[in-house]
Amino acid sequence: MNYWVLFLVSYFLGAIPFSYIFGKYLGKVDISQRGSGNIGATNVLRSTTTSVAVLALAGDLLKGLLAAWIGLTWGNEVIAAVCGVLVVVGHCFSIFLSFKGGKGVATAAGVILYLMPQIFLVLLAVMILAVLLTRYVSLGSVLAAALLPVLCLILVEPWSYTVMSLLLAALVLFRHHSNIKRLISGQEARITDKAV
Repeated sequence: MNYWVLFLVSYFLGAIPFSYIFGKYLGKVDISQRGSGNIGATNVLRSTTTSVAVLALAGDLLKGLLAAWIGLTWGNEVIAAVCGVLVVVGHCFSIFLSFKGGKGVATAAGVILYLMPQIFLVLLAVMILAVLLTRYVSLGSVLAAALLPVLCLILVEPWSYTVMSLLLAALVLFRHHSNIKRLISGQEARITDKAV
């Protein structure tokens, strides 16, 4: 199979804006115009209901998992790593939203869940603990992203997955630059804050 087909499928899969779709058609809210304006499950939660946010989160996670599965099934570890990066790029820069999108955390989590389940469990625990202690989803996301390549090196994952982890971490951290500034200044919204 032509690997470029897998790469395109991964990007377009990532570009499906589940948070926007579920927010608009189930939650009756355009989340790009509410709260942070971010196309992600956290903003869906703040703008609509928990059930709609869970669906959005599941959709974003699933597309990452599917892209990793596609890459590994019809390619190899290197192809899976490229597909993993491209599905997150698609989520962050969706062609369906004029190259705007979410911050890539849930979609990257789906990729990691499929390719590196042990690392996924560690990162999930770190994120949950951070959110429970601080109520900042963004802080949990940033910590998990920063820890991802470190864990890959410690656990001696394949080099392609380590490179992928560096790219995913850089992308997620870049997409969170405004959150990081607000965290430092004490102006970041907590998970319990409702969107206005």
